[in-house]
Amino acid sequence: MMEIRIQSDGFDAKKHLLDFVNEGAEKLEKYYDKIQKVEVFLKLNPDPANNKSVGIRVHVPGTELYASKSCDTFEEAVDEVFDALRRQVKKHKEKLDAK
Repeated sequence: MMEIRIQSDGFDAKKHLLDFVNEGAEKLEKYYDKIQKVEVFLKLNPDPANNKSVGIRVHVPGTELYASKSCDTFEEAVDEVFDALRRQVKKHKEKLDAK
């Protein structure tokens, strides 16, 4: 079972944002079922443009995958980061399958 850990820096994340992040993390398991842990870091930046930052680390056997993005909304940043991680997870799995 994959562990999902969410940290918000400088604010309390609302339930709908936490649910949104959890749904995205669970979708990653469709691409690779050996994901051990997903760590999500939500942060407000002082810069008014693109002030919502999201960094996500995915722990898989043998390595860690990471992506981050800053956008106007957390939802947009989460979507973009999970898109990048989906590509990384697929590539990682393809490398393992080729061995």
